Amino acid sequence: MEPRLAEAHLGGLLSQLGLDAEYVRGEADTLWWRRPSGDEVPVVDFVGGYGSLVLGHNHPEIVKHAQEVLRRQVPVHAQFSYHPYANDLALALNRVLWREFDTDEPYSAIFASTGAEAVEVALKHAEMARGARVAALREEIEAHLADAPAELAERVREHNEDRYDAPPVFLTLEGSFHGKLASSVQLTHNAGYRLPFRTLAVQARFVSGGEVAKEVEACRVTLLDVQDGGLVERDLPVIAAFFVEPIQGEGGIHVLDTGVAADIRAAADAGGFPVVVDEIQTGVGRTGAFFASSHIGLLGDYVLLAKALGGGIAKSAVTLMRQSAYVPDFELLHSSTFAKDAFSCLIGSRVVELVEQLDACGRAAERGAALESALRAVQADFPTVVADVRGRGLMLGLEFHDQSGAAGPVGELAGQGLLGYVLAGYLLNAHRVRVFPTASASHTLRFEPSVFITDEEIGQLAAGLRAVCTALRDNPFALLPG
Repeated sequence: MEPRLAEAHLGGLLSQLGLDAEYVRGEADTLWWRRPSGDEVPVVDFVGGYGSLVLGHNHPEIVKHAQEVLRRQVPVHAQFSYHPYANDLALALNRVLWREFDTDEPYSAIFASTGAEAVEVALKHAEMARGARVAALREEIEAHLADAPAELAERVREHNEDRYDAPPVFLTLEGSFHGKLASSVQLTHNAGYRLPFRTLAVQARFVSGGEVAKEVEACRVTLLDVQDGGLVERDLPVIAAFFVEPIQGEGGIHVLDTGVAADIRAAADAGGFPVVVDEIQTGVGRTGAFFASSHIGLLGDYVLLAKALGGGIAKSAVTLMRQSAYVPDFELLHSSTFAKDAFSCLIGSRVVELVEQLDACGRAAERGAALESALRAVQADFPTVVADVRGRGLMLGLEFHDQSGAAGPVGELAGQGLLGYVLAGYLLNAHRVRVFPTASASHTLRFEPSVFITDEEIGQLAAGLRAVCTALRDNPFALLPG
């Protein structure tokens, strides 16, 4: 037997959980699972590429467009040249943003390949902008000191000198998830993902929703200045940005409270730092609006999109930045081999067109209501098993009561954070339904199907969940692999 070299450790865990399925075809919300016998078994997919498949697997219009782009031999690698297709996509996204937020300010676009890379772009740009603000403040203070008495000027310089180089602080909410790259993982609240790499990169502080103003104040660093012959305090720009998800996906499907959103916006406006709205999992129509943050009136200074922007075929991401907060020279310092390539941009533009033409946002709201109704019916029938149902549109979560105190292997698995994956393995093998828990709250199953999910498929999920709940209540051993 040939050695297994591609993530063999993970593959072993998938096998133990009954999740090592090989999928060979996909259409809409169905994946075909090739069994060892060679048979192909249809599975209803509620994972949806972790939010990537708003229009489902291999949507025919996207496939047709991709084939046409390839037939035309459009160059993928034509770096450092004019890319009109990138500008077309940026304009299409701006038009939707202007409509949903009732604004007309342009947002400049920096393209990338993945959501985590879009976060890295935002981190770098925000720090570059903060550095410019620090430099401008230092120059202003030095101009004032030139006219101040020498002894006073020396005192001010001595006080300020080490403070100018204070490292940036990035704020984000408790429960957040913004990726797993060296810097973006520092903004991910789950300590299991973050702490092994804590020495590598940026400083992040995790904020409770009710303590935004308090945390901003705790970050305050002051400089001294001389004005009108006397000493005054000036605030050093320390906070580089506040990152926020309209719905925390990996954190357990928690919808951002409107009041907390308003507090973040107010603190950022007062403190002069940008709000970065991470729409990587929520964007492109999934929640019933193209931008989920429009539901709560939170217009970001930066807006991040990825996942569904690629239509389930391309790898595509973008960081949109309000032009009044944009640093043009950033374009000379940041680049990526596959960013802004013709294939992903042309696919992205077609995705935006289809979302509009098919009223995908309206479909997400209607299909989401049907799915939520089914989930709440399960909760009503099993109140001692299901703790909550929450989310918006087609980004929903079902949270089980904590099972870590239960006797036997189910309690042990729950304590290890594996119960959600055991339930996923049971649903796949016994009911041909594909679901996964959220990464940082494994007792919450998430559901992110396409806007074409049918009542029959929702019914299949509900039947499987009822079986899960019955087993958790009466015979948990029935859920275990084997």
